Amino acid sequence: MKKCLSNLTIANVPAAIPRYDRRAVTPGIVHLGVGAFHRAHQAAYVDACLADGESDWGIVGVSLRSPDTRDALEPQDGLYTLAIRDSAGEQLQVIGSIQSLLVAPEDPGAVLAALTDPRTRIVTLTITEKAYLRAADGTLDSAHPDIVHDLANPGSPKTAHGFLAEALARRSIAGTPSFTVLCCDNLPANGATLHRLLIEFAKLRDADLARHVANEVAFPSSMVDRIVPATTDADRARIADELGLDDAWPVMTEPFRQWVIEDRFPAGRPAWEKFGVTMVEDVGPFEDMKLRLLNGAHSGIAYLGLLSGHATVDRAFADPAIRQFVDRLWAEAIPTLPQDAGLDPFPYTAELAQRFSNTALAHRTAQIANDGSQKLPQRIVASALARLETGLLPEHLSLVVAAWIAACAARGGNLPQGHFADPLDAALADLFGRNLPTATTAEAVFDLAGFAIGHTERQRLIGFVATHLVHFKQGGPKLAFAALGIGNEPPRLAE
Repeated sequence: MKKCLSNLTIANVPAAIPRYDRRAVTPGIVHLGVGAFHRAHQAAYVDACLADGESDWGIVGVSLRSPDTRDALEPQDGLYTLAIRDSAGEQLQVIGSIQSLLVAPEDPGAVLAALTDPRTRIVTLTITEKAYLRAADGTLDSAHPDIVHDLANPGSPKTAHGFLAEALARRSIAGTPSFTVLCCDNLPANGATLHRLLIEFAKLRDADLARHVANEVAFPSSMVDRIVPATTDADRARIADELGLDDAWPVMTEPFRQWVIEDRFPAGRPAWEKFGVTMVEDVGPFEDMKLRLLNGAHSGIAYLGLLSGHATVDRAFADPAIRQFVDRLWAEAIPTLPQDAGLDPFPYTAELAQRFSNTALAHRTAQIANDGSQKLPQRIVASALARLETGLLPEHLSLVVAAWIAACAARGGNLPQGHFADPLDAALADLFGRNLPTATTAEAVFDLAGFAIGHTERQRLIGFVATHLVHFKQGGPKLAFAALGIGNEPPRLAE
C-alpha cells in the first residue's frame, strides 16, 4: 500500500511540487465552493503567485454542502495533483495553495472566523449557478428555505449570501476593511449580479448593512475558462502509480486556461497578471464570447451527444452531424456578440474545436448536462432572443433548448434515470407525465425555468423550440438535424 501525498511525503514526488515553503504561507483568500474547477483554475494561479514570493495569499477552502473534498484532502495537508492532459501526454503538478479546508454545515462559526480574519482580503466563489438562489425573474428567491433560515439565524448561515452578509456586518462593526468579493461562476455580469443579490439579501436583514454592501464592497466581474472533467478511479490509480503516492482526489484538466478579471481590488490582490491573467476595465465582452461560444456549444454537444448515444464530448464532437451543428450554432451566436470590443471570435472557435476534440480528457456529456435550467438562459436563450430582436432566426440556438427538454424527458427511458440532474427535476417529471401537446409542454417548460419572462420575442422562441421538440419526438436527433439540412454537407473547420 502506497503512502499518502502530504507535506511529509512530498519530497519523494517526481512531479513538479510547490516551489515554496508552505509553512511560511498565510491566508489571504477564502474560497467558497472548493470543487474540482477551483482546484484546476484559481488555486493553480494562486500557487504560481506563492511560488513567486507572494506568501500572504494562501487559500482557505470552504465547502458549503458536502465534506467530500475536505475528507479527501485534509489527510494530504491540502495537497493534490493537477493532471494536465492532451493527446501528446500528461503533465503532473502538485498544488499547495489550499492551506486548510472547512465544511460549512459542520462548523459555520469556523467559516465566519475565516471570513472575518483581517488577513482575508478576497473572497472567491465557484458555487455553480443554482447556488445563487435566484427566482425566475432573476431576483433573490427570498422564499427559499435556506434564505429564510439565514435571515432568522445570521450566526449560523447555510448560503453564500448568508455567510457574506454576516461576515461583512461583523467586519464593519469591528472596523475591519471589507474584503473584495470575486465571483468566478458562469453568470452574466457575475460580479454585478452577485452584488445585486447580496444587496437584496442585506435589505431583508438591515438597511444599514444593505447600504454598506452597496457602497463599501467591491464586486469585480470575472470570466473563467478551463475544461475540468470528473476524476475517475482509473485516474486515481494511474496518478498514484506515477507519483508513487496515493492522491485521494487529483484533478484532470486541459492545457488551456483563461481568467479575465475587472481590476477593482481596494484591499489588494495577487499579481495574477504575471501568470497569464488578463486584468481589464470591462470583462463583459470576454464573458459574452465565452458563455455564448464555449458554454453554449458545450451545452449543445452535451444534450445532442446524450440523445445520440455519445458518452464524452470528444466522441460527440467527432459525430459529423453534431460537428456540423456546432459550426452553425457558432455562426448564429457570433453576430450577437459586441462588435466594437476588439473580440476575435473566429480564431477563438477554431481553438474551441481543438479543445473539444481532446480525446485525453474524456469529459462526460452527462456532467455538462447538469443544471440546464440554470445555465441555458445566459448560454443560449440570450443569443436566441438577440437574433430575434434584429430580425434573424435562432434555428440552431433554439434546437439546444429543445434538446435539453428532450434529454430531460428521456431519463428513465432511452437514458438512465438520474443520468444528470436539474433543480427543476420534480416539476419537469410532473409536466412530462401529463402528456400535454408539444407546444403546451414547451411553453410550460419556459414558465417553469423562467426563460425570457416578459420578453417581446418569447412566444416566437417557444414556437421554434416546440417545432424542434416535435422532430425529436418523431425521429430523434436524426430527424431534428435533417429538418435543418444537417447531414447534407461536410463539416467545416471554424475560420
